[in-house]
Amino acid sequence: MSSSSFPSMPTLRPYRPDDASTLADLYARSVMHYGPRAYTAAQVSAWAATATLEGTAARCTDGRHVLVAQDADGSVLGFGDMEDDGHLDFLYIAPEAEGMRVGSLLYAALEAHALHLHVPRIFVEASELSRPLFERRGFLMLGRNDLSLGGVAIHNYRMEKRLPA
Repeated sequence: MSSSSFPSMPTLRPYRPDDASTLADLYARSVMHYGPRAYTAAQVSAWAATATLEGTAARCTDGRHVLVAQDADGSVLGFGDMEDDGHLDFLYIAPEAEGMRVGSLLYAALEAHALHLHVPRIFVEASELSRPLFERRGFLMLGRNDLSLGGVAIHNYRMEKRLPA
């Protein structure tokens, strides 16, 4: 098999305002695809309903650092964000990018950003699905959050990673 048969490594770029619709769609598709692996149908539906164009656009333009992963053709494969205090809020990967290590690539770039800002820690509210990714990167469990989305009980985990001074 020639090397041209393998997909090229995704590239990262900053968020652009015209990305909002694509990212909101990717967010919902990601939840619908991966969510059933750890959550009930009602929980997945309630979670996916939070993926709105308005909410995504507002988050991505409020000053946080937002990175978009794309393939060589410009198709968006995932995105992640970090607030200046080290809070990693979103890390979503398109179903078609499963297994391409897009989440790892985005996380590494976001951690590098946190190191550049000299924040003492990165912290996250991790889903059941993303918890193992964060644990593999040295995050410690702080506790479980029991939440309600649209009247549906769901949970995630408070986790943090201390960074070198």
